[in-house]
Amino acid sequence: MLRERAVGESLWEAVLPAELRELPAELGKVDVILDDDRFLAPFRSRLTARIGRPTTPIETYLRLMYLKHRYGLGYETLCKEVSDSFTWRRFCRIALDGRVPDPSTLMKLTKRLGPELLEELNAGLLALAVERKVLRSRRLRVDTTVVEADIRSPTDSGLCAHAVSRLTRLARRIKAVGLAPRSRLRDRRRSVGKRVRASSAARVRGRQALGTIDRLTAEIAERAKQTVREAVALAGSARGDARRKRVSVALVERLEQELEAAEQVLAQTDLRLAGQRTIPDRRVSLVDPDARPIRMGSPARPTEFGYKTRVADTAEGVRDRRRSRARRPGRCAPARRRDQQSETGGDAGALRLRRPRLRHQHRRCRTRPPPHPRPGHPPPATRRTDRAQPQLEAPLPLPQRTRGTHLPAQTQGPAPDAVT
Repeated sequence: MLRERAVGESLWEAVLPAELRELPAELGKVDVILDDDRFLAPFRSRLTARIGRPTTPIETYLRLMYLKHRYGLGYETLCKEVSDSFTWRRFCRIALDGRVPDPSTLMKLTKRLGPELLEELNAGLLALAVERKVLRSRRLRVDTTVVEADIRSPTDSGLCAHAVSRLTRLARRIKAVGLAPRSRLRDRRRSVGKRVRASSAARVRGRQALGTIDRLTAEIAERAKQTVREAVALAGSARGDARRKRVSVALVERLEQELEAAEQVLAQTDLRLAGQRTIPDRRVSLVDPDARPIRMGSPARPTEFGYKTRVADTAEGVRDRRRSRARRPGRCAPARRRDQQSETGGDAGALRLRRPRLRHQHRRCRTRPPPHPRPGHPPPATRRTDRAQPQLEAPLPLPQRTRGTHLPAQTQGPAPDAVT
């Protein structure tokens, strides 16, 4: 059951001197902002239960999350610091004799609310800043970078084997809680793993082993299809049992999501075995559906798997970071010029902003080191940059990536778009 506000001041706080009840300047300003009712609206649409144990007060949870992100604290450290600090207790609306929420309670509530809540809260904060005329930005700087995903290098056989393993483990968990006891799902992980190892050993021979690799991949895909068919029947039976027994269907819903991902992997494996080597919107991970292959143009690592992230900042220091879907690149179109036209072109045209050519961005796809300037004459790239560079006070923080040792840091060009 949703509880928005905390209990008022206790008797012990009412008798304290006024100097002790005042918050520091920063926390006082933040406390006034968070009292706005618009920051409670996103919680009302997500926590709709009218019965059950009351939740942690939303205004307390909101202020705890502010302290966590403001000072970079973990959940356990945050709860300890709030327990020991009278000022932070006052800010979080926790009474002197009240109990600070448990770290596990905060983690479960954060996971239940989801990452979309943070975007809605940020949107409300920006709207409030515009209403109070705090934000009057006329200059905007946009940049794009590549953030590598935490996945292994994908292969069709590896993805099929991973799908078999995940479906088998999840089916065992469903049967362990008493759902679908008569449904049968055969464990094919040993058979699939043997063929995956044989395929890895055949890759050493290069192109001479393509026929063997395709044959082993087809055998793995066939076993994955059998597992998918059995898992579909098990999911239907388990959902019916859960409805009759009135138990949670969370595991069944998770199995259905895994089945959807496995079917997508099997569909693209069939296309590849049929001779189609270029597959649009290829899925490269079962656990991270947004990851895409991105061509980096580096001899050491020609392709990375991750996301294109667009970062925008203003002169006042307001920053926005969004993940964008990787697109298929053109012949010689640098990533920054393509993003300017497709993703940020509408905003830049409305605000009449011009994105300058960066110093390390050349007309060709191949990255060249800048020429050595003569005494008293700057290089041509510097002259072009100086004419178009806007004067922004706020720095642009970008996610750091490990750069190669074969090129200097200033000669690393922007990452090209993804190939799918």
